[in-house]
Amino acid sequence: MMDERFAQGNSLLHRRDPKVKVIVAAVFITVAAISNSFMVVILALTLALGLLLLSRLDLRQVGKRLLAANTFTIFLWLTLPLTYGGEEITRLGPVTLSSEGIRLAILISLKTNCIVLSLITLLGTSRIASLGHALEGLHFSRRLCFLLLFSYRYIFVIYQEYQKLSRAAGMRCFVPATTLHTYRTYGYMFGMTLVRSWNRATRVHNAMLLRGFEGRLIPLEQQTVGRSDIAFLVIALTIVIAIGLIPFL
Repeated sequence: MMDERFAQGNSLLHRRDPKVKVIVAAVFITVAAISNSFMVVILALTLALGLLLLSRLDLRQVGKRLLAANTFTIFLWLTLPLTYGGEEITRLGPVTLSSEGIRLAILISLKTNCIVLSLITLLGTSRIASLGHALEGLHFSRRLCFLLLFSYRYIFVIYQEYQKLSRAAGMRCFVPATTLHTYRTYGYMFGMTLVRSWNRATRVHNAMLLRGFEGRLIPLEQQTVGRSDIAFLVIALTIVIAIGLIPFL
């Protein structure tokens, strides 16, 4: 299964109801994503860092996630200052750097880190199964929530089936190369993965029907929204909305 190490803990955010965290995360990300104000984005990033401290997560693991996310912003820094246009800062032969391009690259970088931190601290501190049931509790489409939960569970089962085929090919001295035989072998492995996945899905579906499945997954833990969750929701939304309204004051 997916590594859910961030969901293991007993911090203030770990104890909050997933439904509350989903609402706060949605509003927080919306405010950070649509704003073009540096002040709003910087304050949102500061708030995300505060949530990181409250969550008491492993900073090294969080840093690895941020590093992976920031690899995409490198391409923005390599292209936006050179192609965005606007006021020219300096010129090196045919290459020009624009202030608007640099400003946009900085803004996107700040937003990226802010959104990733908010997702880690708010949603990462809950298990995927809890988030799926929380979305259903917020009256999202039951079919979409069911699809999320089943996809999370069985995508790893499909991967395990592929690993079995890959190990079997390796035991038969299969060595990948840029040859027609390699492409044909991978095609067979992909096809057999689909066939085995379909057969397993049929068995699982029949087993669920025999156990009275009626199209809804019942959570093992029934979580209720308490007073502390409501207080956290009100305080968090007040802060986020206040940050978003700063440019209009």
